[in-house]
Amino acid sequence: MLNKKGKRELAYVVQIDNIIPIEGADRVETAIVGGWHIMVRKNQFKAGDYAIYFEIDSKVPEKEPFMFLADKHFKIKTQKYFKGKVISQGLLMSFSDFCDEEGGSPAWLTAVSANLAIGLDIKKDPIFLTQELGVRYASEEDNKRKMETNKYDKMYQRHIKLFKKYGILRKIYKSKIGKKLLFLFLGKKKDTTNSGWPVGKFPGVSKTDQERCENMTWILEDKTPYIVTQKCDGSSGTYILERKPFNKFEFYVCSRNVRMFKPDQECYYGNDNVYWKAAEKYNIEEKMKKYLDEHKDIHWVCWQGEICAPNIQKNPHKLKDVHFYCFHMTDSKNGRYDIREAKKIWNKYDMEVVPIVSENYILPDDFESFKLSADGVYDKEVCEGAEDCPREGFVYYKTTDPTFSFKNVSREYLISRNQ
Repeated sequence: MLNKKGKRELAYVVQIDNIIPIEGADRVETAIVGGWHIMVRKNQFKAGDYAIYFEIDSKVPEKEPFMFLADKHFKIKTQKYFKGKVISQGLLMSFSDFCDEEGGSPAWLTAVSANLAIGLDIKKDPIFLTQELGVRYASEEDNKRKMETNKYDKMYQRHIKLFKKYGILRKIYKSKIGKKLLFLFLGKKKDTTNSGWPVGKFPGVSKTDQERCENMTWILEDKTPYIVTQKCDGSSGTYILERKPFNKFEFYVCSRNVRMFKPDQECYYGNDNVYWKAAEKYNIEEKMKKYLDEHKDIHWVCWQGEICAPNIQKNPHKLKDVHFYCFHMTDSKNGRYDIREAKKIWNKYDMEVVPIVSENYILPDDFESFKLSADGVYDKEVCEGAEDCPREGFVYYKTTDPTFSFKNVSREYLISRNQ
């Protein structure tokens, strides 16, 4: 679920919508929360109960009350059960799981209970627990690309190979005192400096992410036509060119959270900076200059998209080279463009664009059929000609509001990635 700042939360309080039986199962059943189906112990919950939900692709701390997940390496994934007839996504835990043997509650749980007791509407005011419970992404790549990190986490990521090699360092890092001690020896000034991402400087430009349809099942009631695009699976890239006085320009090259000031700046993928590599391959800066030269009344322009390459996300597109697939265009005069109009501009500059599969899609009434529609394979144009690349899913853009979008991620894709 995305919070008000557009950042994904991995753990939060939910109210269970329904409990349904699993055919042939005596000990388990399915809890439904929004569009999520989660397998739980029989009689553990009932409809209307409050619980804590942990989203897929997350990792919980290696301690109680999560030790039952040790054999799964504390990771929460999309999984199939009962010979593939049941799909479970996420983890549900009761409040009592976090109480001690005497029934005592941690401070955060006492606060949650107090808010619920006075009638807080968690649909309007969600209670997020990602930070309180220490939940992170299951993938270290996602932790590096997506999470806002403090100076200790930045230090950890820079020395990730060292921490993986020496378990004693990981143990020391788990305590507050240990983090401070390690920072004395391993920390650097750049761990404390701002990432440089131009947050708020360019109205309408934000870090890219869409809400999952499971967290907004009400959307199926909206029968406004939608534009549907294939969701490419790589790393988010943002390019901005700003006009300066005396015919000068400033070029911004950014990952999801960090501005890349120079081509040899180290990123998660090492010194081979894929963000600059894509910028240079497509000659993005010069193309943006040409665009601004042709539109003197526009002060800046931004192109955002997915960078896909052999060393990103296990290369689901089966690529041999770096590719940048555009999906957002914003400028100082027009704001966010309708992707259909943006595509006409990108085509003029020989840019690659995420495949548009429908320009007049009406959302169905049935959520399950909607989920199943996300399964399939990518168009070969985003796979260097390969025809058998499983598709991550679809992104939906409202035809009447190009700033409104959401995603439908294929469950089959997620399961195949977990294998």
